[in-house]
Amino acid sequence: MGCGSSSEGKRDWKPLEQRSCTDIPWLILFFLFCVGMGCICGFTVYTGGALRIVRGYDSYGNTCGRRNSPIKGIELSGLNMTENKYVFFLDPCNIDFLNRKIKSLALCVSKCPDEELKTYYDVKQFSLSNGSNLCSYDLSPTRYTGSSERYTKCPKLPVPPSKAVRVLHRCVPTELSCYAELAQAFVSFVNDSSAIQRVIAGVLASKEIILGLCLLALVLSVILMVVIRYISKVLVWITTILVILGAVGGTGVLWWLYADHRKALDNATTTVFGKEVVADNVKALLIYAIISTVFTVVLLLVIFFMRKRVALTIALFHVAGKVFIHLPLLALQPFWTFLGLMLFWVYWISVFLFLGTPMKSNSTGLVEFQMKQPFQYLVWYHAVGLIWISEFILAFQQMTIAGAVVTYYFTRNKSEIPALPIVSSTWRAFRYHLGTVAKGSFIITLVKIPRLILTYLHSQLKGKENACARCMLKACVCCLWCLEKCLAFLNQNAYTATAINSTNFCTSARDALGILVENALRVATINSIGDFALFLGKVLVVSCTAFVGVLSLNYQRDYTVWVLPLFIVCLFAFLVAHCFLSVFEIVVDVLFLCFAIDTKYNDGSSGREYYMDKALMVSEKERKEKSRDAPIHMSHEGQIW
Repeated sequence: MGCGSSSEGKRDWKPLEQRSCTDIPWLILFFLFCVGMGCICGFTVYTGGALRIVRGYDSYGNTCGRRNSPIKGIELSGLNMTENKYVFFLDPCNIDFLNRKIKSLALCVSKCPDEELKTYYDVKQFSLSNGSNLCSYDLSPTRYTGSSERYTKCPKLPVPPSKAVRVLHRCVPTELSCYAELAQAFVSFVNDSSAIQRVIAGVLASKEIILGLCLLALVLSVILMVVIRYISKVLVWITTILVILGAVGGTGVLWWLYADHRKALDNATTTVFGKEVVADNVKALLIYAIISTVFTVVLLLVIFFMRKRVALTIALFHVAGKVFIHLPLLALQPFWTFLGLMLFWVYWISVFLFLGTPMKSNSTGLVEFQMKQPFQYLVWYHAVGLIWISEFILAFQQMTIAGAVVTYYFTRNKSEIPALPIVSSTWRAFRYHLGTVAKGSFIITLVKIPRLILTYLHSQLKGKENACARCMLKACVCCLWCLEKCLAFLNQNAYTATAINSTNFCTSARDALGILVENALRVATINSIGDFALFLGKVLVVSCTAFVGVLSLNYQRDYTVWVLPLFIVCLFAFLVAHCFLSVFEIVVDVLFLCFAIDTKYNDGSSGREYYMDKALMVSEKERKEKSRDAPIHMSHEGQIW
């Protein structure tokens, strides 16, 4: 890639001074893994899997529209189907929903019957006129009317008219009467379920309102990220007050319930059985009240001693709002990441459907496409690729955001920031740090795979294992989930350190962890109060959207059921707010690490001037004035000298 290797033993933080490739061996490993994913795709193309799904195939393993090779053990395989381009099912209405397939003999035909064929004579004439055998290949058209095999090897009469779908090359019946039983069951269900009918009608009647409310949620999320800059102080303190009120109020309610139940226990009119129940409740409430009291006292003490550090959270929120003003393209990062994930997932599902080798079914004697050893390992390899590459895409977004924010923070003159810092950061991450992204995402994959396996085993063994095994499985899943979250947080800070100093993943993670440990109380404050404040922001977006939705849907009260439209709108609003505020959260975390590095290696003296914003300087000035009496002078440009 035209890069040099990163230097070893680098310990000094030199923001943006030099740039070199990091974790090249991991980039090579990731590249080879992607080549393996490509080979699986190539395997499906070589074996005809991709062509088989697109063109369709018959029950004997012949792909329609091409010359086929014979399959061992299948007599009617290996036929030339160049002229027969469409798949025809003898009984297209016999659908197995559980296994997602049509339980019918499939044949390749050159033309789909466009008119209803009522007798076997009609089937015979249709086959003789255009060469499309509507019965099994080993039964010639001249034997359709007289052979006893016509009942098992010919289509069920009457043959419904069908139309060729040119995209997937299937003959699809044009009349719903073909699916009479399925359609009748569905219609009966809808007609009997008047509530469902009203709900569906409500969604259709309010589709314009739903679309408008979804757009409103998008606008509110963008506005909220900007507004947080101006209300950061109020928002954080409101969050802190709500936490305190919630803890104190909850403790008070528990003690009140304990006193009330205690009074009921002393009531002589209570039955013996009732006294036993009340006594158990009194004990439980006493335990809960004591635990809640201890928690509340500890919480109040922590907030009291950390009240000065809350100012840093406020300042970081304020600066994060400025970052989005200077770097507006940051708000589009969730969209590009979502688009990348969607494209990859479509590719992954397509290749997964293509996997399979032709095997003779013991029950039917026909061909079924299954994955047998050693090809089953391809499925596992493909599954690991789904997790690793998905995590890689998400990690690349984090690296891109970190690079852009680092550029903003460590540029003294904000007017000298590159014209498109997001594009520049994306290019730097692509050119120099793909190896670091690959290594970090692989670590998350190593933790996520066993967690998913244990979760799958727990769902499969539900109701079969004993209570101890069930508890152990849940505990392992919970521990792995916590480990995954911790590693994800460390990875994110490692990406920031790499964006600052261009060090490899291990060095960046070690340096970032050292900075975080030195500022453990600050990290706890930001992650607790900051995350809760952002959660309240999500609730605010959802609440405002739901409120406007209720007012809008109120005009259609006579013919609209609000349940489903409001649910759709609120779900979309939460997902949008989560995506945007998650980016905001990443920006805050990156800013904090930059701030911690800035305060550790700079003191505001000549030659060691701070990079930080004026709002952060005020917070740092107050902290230093508490620890020592040395004055810190601030220039009109916001720099401390």
